[in-house]
Amino acid sequence: MKTGSTKRKKPSTEFNLANYDKECESFSWGSVEREIGWQSGAPVNIAKSCVDRHVREGKGDRQALIFLKDTGSQVYTYRDLEKLTNRFANTLKKLGIRKGERVALFLPSIPELYISLLGVVKAGAVAIPLNNKYMSDTVKGFLEDSNPSLVITTSQLYERISGTGVKFIVVGDDGENGWYRLLSNSDDNPDPTELMNREDPLLLLYTSGSTGNPKGVIHVHEGALQYYKTGQWALDLKEDDVFWCNADPGWITGISYGIWAPLLNGVTTLVYNGPFEADKWYNILERNRVSVWYTTPTFLRLLMSAGARVAKKHSFRSLRKILSVGEPLNPIFNRWSQATFNLPIHDSWWMTETGGIMIANFSCLPVKPGSMGKPVPGVNAAIINESGEELLPLEMGQLAIKAGWPAMMRGIWNDSEKYGHYFVMPPWYLTGDLAYRDYEGYFWFQGRIDDVLKINSERVGPFEIESKLVEHPAVLEAGVIGKPDPLRGEIIKAFIVLDSHYSWSEELKQEILHFTSSKLAPHLVPEEIEVCSRMPRTRSGKLMRRVLKSWELGIPYSDLSS
Repeated sequence: MKTGSTKRKKPSTEFNLANYDKECESFSWGSVEREIGWQSGAPVNIAKSCVDRHVREGKGDRQALIFLKDTGSQVYTYRDLEKLTNRFANTLKKLGIRKGERVALFLPSIPELYISLLGVVKAGAVAIPLNNKYMSDTVKGFLEDSNPSLVITTSQLYERISGTGVKFIVVGDDGENGWYRLLSNSDDNPDPTELMNREDPLLLLYTSGSTGNPKGVIHVHEGALQYYKTGQWALDLKEDDVFWCNADPGWITGISYGIWAPLLNGVTTLVYNGPFEADKWYNILERNRVSVWYTTPTFLRLLMSAGARVAKKHSFRSLRKILSVGEPLNPIFNRWSQATFNLPIHDSWWMTETGGIMIANFSCLPVKPGSMGKPVPGVNAAIINESGEELLPLEMGQLAIKAGWPAMMRGIWNDSEKYGHYFVMPPWYLTGDLAYRDYEGYFWFQGRIDDVLKINSERVGPFEIESKLVEHPAVLEAGVIGKPDPLRGEIIKAFIVLDSHYSWSEELKQEILHFTSSKLAPHLVPEEIEVCSRMPRTRSGKLMRRVLKSWELGIPYSDLSS
């Protein structure tokens, strides 16, 4: 029987980022320009740097994208991508799409989505990726807000946007507006790529919103510098890697690290568009020799709950790095990963608004389970108080980033006032996240500012409590809120999802409380526990504690479809 773990250890000199402290001292973003074929002050296009550059350098036959299907796989080389994206960009121009216009992509993770997105950007237009799980009212709201000139969708998804009056192209339709018919009527010559200013928009992405309504975040071509370099440093991508990013391209991770970062670094990206099944996912890792895997705690939780027996049927000899994003990574995941893959999980922190990875656990540094890691070289992060003053190590406050990194959002669509709220304490970008920094420079997430609990006048972050709760074998997921109390202001209440092997009882409740009291300070132990069937989460997996609070208080909460 194959084992699920393989002994190996790579010396730090093999990592793309070998000396973190030295790089932080000397690095500047301008030094990355030549690495992706840019010249100082010259116009650029991120799609051209992702695809055409590799063909020009003699790497056109390298596999760029592998789409997994039940019937096999569909492979596109960098040369294939160059021709198809040129052809689609010419298609858009024939349809009258001009530089700066917006094109929405309401598609599943199929080849046509990747080709279309790159073609839109080559044509100088602004892509609006929409997650294909969005329902009719949500999608129509986004389309009404962004007012695109064109929507690319499938015949099945078109039903959700019919009646909007927007022009459309349909994938899988042989009609006049069929994707393939339009593509076949265009040529891949001449080169249709529009050269852009670095500050020109390329992406309008609607956030899933863990604390409020979705908003349209604007990103620009300049972000290529950060996507490329964090792909090297945080993901540790090398040219011969097979890289798998689980994120849907309707989410920022599926764009920045499912498209930009791997293509800029010339690696092979695996795309799987199918339902989750533990054995199937282990098969994908094993049979495709995935070497770098970027996933989320949501999927890790599902794999962990499937049990060790499923994992032990597989071998993961090619896998050398696992990363996580989307929600904080409880320490229990790292213990499971070491037992399953003989690898730690490298957590990373960033936001739709930051565009790219800002804080990460790098391969050349020890992983501290539960920590976000250290800032990317070239990124200045701090913990500040309400007056904007930097706090000392171990003091909890708001995580803030000094403005000016390449992938930083350049605006909120139709809402300049909202954009300004992020920068009301110059030079800081305010993340809204509660965290602290330890003496070695590692950052530790504690919750959203809005989620902070006030127990006996002391501010308490919910994440530490949730992490201890899920260490109990009966607790699959946990969410903690402050419940109003007339004497103490708030008490700690925990919502939990039970593992399927356990049944709720007073005895189990007392066992969980005793377990947490042995690991937490007395004032951090929940006073109430309630079992629920599921946790309210955003599309990207973030826990929506505001919904838990609404459940507790019996007040309405906003629609969860987005």
